[in-house]
Formats: sequence, structure tokens, C-alpha cells
Amino acid sequence: MNGHGSPDTHFPSVADAGNSFSHKGFKVTTRKLPILKAAPIEQLTEKLGIAPPEMIFGDNLASIENEADGWAISFNTFDALDRVDKTGGSMLQVAHSKEWQSTRQEKHQGITEVVKPFDWSYTTDHKGTVSSSSHVFKPSKLEIPLHLLRRQDPILFFDEVMLYEDEMADNGITMLSCKIRLMPARLLLLCRFFMRLDNVLFRIRDTRVYADFSTGEVIREYIAKEEDYEAVRMKLAATREDALAQMRDPNRIAELLPVVDYSLEQLVKK
Repeated sequence: MNGHGSPDTHFPSVADAGNSFSHKGFKVTTRKLPILKAAPIEQLTEKLGIAPPEMIFGDNLASIENEADGWAISFNTFDALDRVDKTGGSMLQVAHSKEWQSTRQEKHQGITEVVKPFDWSYTTDHKGTVSSSSHVFKPSKLEIPLHLLRRQDPILFFDEVMLYEDEMADNGITMLSCKIRLMPARLLLLCRFFMRLDNVLFRIRDTRVYADFSTGEVIREYIAKEEDYEAVRMKLAATREDALAQMRDPNRIAELLPVVDYSLEQLVKK
């Protein structure tokens, strides 16, 4: 895949190329390697311009390639983190930092350890790195056919890849991961950013890439959702579910959050 990727000095060897599966002209690839060590983290930090999350899987990726048309889309750690706000100028961030601090019984250095001159939640709107000289994503009204994805079709390939994770100084969780599911007639990739800042906010950023093998159609959907922590807690309390357990489940939380941003695109020839 093209795109920035990890610094060349520690890029995976041929033996670590990952797990690939080809079907009807489409090739999906996932690579899952250990957490980066100190030297590669230093290289990544210098290249990004911000300190990386606590757990960074800098060599991991998930990708889709059309072997006939020559285009590809990949999701990797560097490109995702490169979309994080590096200015620290988000008013939303400042408001949440103050709110979080006000909920703590004892004000100590924890807040200064987390609030840095960049988006300390590592929120990213990364929609994938496209590699193509002949194709581009453009706005579309063609939606992903959920009814086809709900069918009990055989799954020929499935994998899940973690890109990064941070526990926000033990006050929540922020993480980015990808899942790929390939069936006989179609495939779906989901790249999900999930954040839970305890007593403050829930946030989800989903990018879905859908491909239909019979028509060649490729659709990319981006959905951003977020809601105040207390509002989500109250919704869960009303269901008499185990609220604390449900708050750790991104799939359950995604059902409860309102949409704050949405886009739909289709891959077309230039």
C-alpha cells in the first residue's frame, strides 16, 4: 500500500507481510505485529510531531485491493494518527478537560498529564489511504445495502486488527481498530474509533468500505457519533442492563449515540 506507513527504518520484513486472501479480483490483507519498541516509537513521534498513544501497533494494517483495476485502500496507524488535531485548539477539548477535572474529588497532576498541546483523545477522522492513479471517491447517494450484509452468507475471510489504544491516564479508553469480513459476493471493512472519557463523553467515528463483486461498486460511509457520558448512562439505566459492562462495549454504545457528522461516497474512475 502507498501512504505514509511506519518509518522505513523498521518497516516489517517480507516474512511479516501479513495475511492475505484473494477472491473475484479483490484482495484483502491484514497484518498484526507486536507493539512498537522504543526506537520505532521515537521515530514515529518525530515524524508525527505528537506523542503517540500508550499502545501503538505501528506496523499493523488492514487493506483492500482491486487487483484488476489497480486501486487500493489501506488503514494504518501512522496515517490515522496523522489526522489527529495537532494544534490543541479545539474548544470542545478544553471544555471537556475542565469538566473532567471538576468531576474529580481531588485535583492533582493527572489533568496536566493528559491535556497536551494536541488532541489527547487521539480522535481521528481517517477514512483510509487511497492508492490509485485512475479512481477516486466522490459524493454519492448510493447506500451500503445492509439487508445483504445481514444475510447468513458463508464468511470466507474475517480478521480484526488493532491500530492503537490509550487508557487516558486511567480515566477511560480511546482506541482505533479495523475489521474485515469477506463473503462470496461482497466484503465489508469497518474502521472504528471509540472513546470513553469517564464522566464526560462517548465518541465513535466509523468508516465502512463496502465492495460488491458482481457490480464492482465500492461505497465508503463515514459516521461520527457522540454523546455526554451521563446521557448514555441514563439510557442504559432505563434498560436495567449492567451499565458499566455495556459502557465497555463499542457496539452497544454505537446504538445509543446521536449522529453528528455523516458522508457517503462511491469509488469512480477519474
